[in-house]
Amino acid sequence: MIISKTSIYIRCTLTLIASLMTLGSLQAQELEGNLNLHTFADNREYNKSERFSQTIFGVRFSPEVGLLLDSVHRIRFGFNALHEFGSPKFANKVAPVVYYEYQKQDWNFYMGVFPRHKLLSDFPRAVLTDTLSYYRPNVEGMLLKFENQNWRQLLFIDWTSRQTATDRENFIFGLSGRFKKGIFFASHYAMMLHNAGPAIDIPGDHIQDNGALAVKAGLDLSKRTFLDSLTLNVGGLMSFERTRTIGGWQTPKGLLLEMQMEYKRFGITNSFYTGEGHHINFGDQFYTAKQYNRTDLSWRPKIYKNIEGQFTLSFHFLEGVVDSQQAFGIRYNIMGSKSLKK
Repeated sequence: MIISKTSIYIRCTLTLIASLMTLGSLQAQELEGNLNLHTFADNREYNKSERFSQTIFGVRFSPEVGLLLDSVHRIRFGFNALHEFGSPKFANKVAPVVYYEYQKQDWNFYMGVFPRHKLLSDFPRAVLTDTLSYYRPNVEGMLLKFENQNWRQLLFIDWTSRQTATDRENFIFGLSGRFKKGIFFASHYAMMLHNAGPAIDIPGDHIQDNGALAVKAGLDLSKRTFLDSLTLNVGGLMSFERTRTIGGWQTPKGLLLEMQMEYKRFGITNSFYTGEGHHINFGDQFYTAKQYNRTDLSWRPKIYKNIEGQFTLSFHFLEGVVDSQQAFGIRYNIMGSKSLKK
């Protein structure tokens, strides 16, 4: 039962922390804690374009506890539980959160099962869909990040399915980067899904590779206008797909144009794509169209300290029709620490 799994994760977390406090209190600097609550409602009316319509409505609870061993080494334990409203289950899915983090100057390294929020959440939807934040909030693997005033570069691998006699071997590896100098910026985002077969071969089955690359260059005019933020960028999107031993690479391409502005917590974002249609397994389904425009009208209400809220009304223009989407989410994050030094 899922309830028993939740209890197991909670007991394991408390036991591990008690052990760490006993074994590591002589050397560790701080005992840390983090409590994250994410409640969301995302109504997707995609019938006109014959995409997948759905309403995603629920709450995700993710506590973490751990030790800051010294100024650079950190260990965290916890769990991530999802409850979808209307479900008779206490939790529809419970996942462990267990990771090591190295942080020194401009470098960060993560290994284990760690949250993707604020690490991979800036990827374009065409490359990594935002649906992952609801149903796959953790990365299971490794991530390396370098960031300073002008540069940001990130590499990651996310193991999505372990090979068994019947289960396929899947993993995603990718990278992103950004350079900013004055009002000019350039960025790139890439990922590749490797889809291998199970340990017991399936007749006629083949290894598949599926990925995407997006590059952008633009201007950040936020300090040059009365607006709180204003950015303009132009770029390209290319996807990569092949079935090994059957055919070569399929590489459709297209042009990306984007504008984003915000004033007094109200924002408008317009994203336009034109080119060939794409099939990107972990990308947004709208980019299968040859021409697509998305307009987001957003509001970020100031609720309370440590509470982030956002409402977005989206319109999707493609194939001669208009689909709509209404999304509202609240994140409540509490952090704290206690020194273990005497």
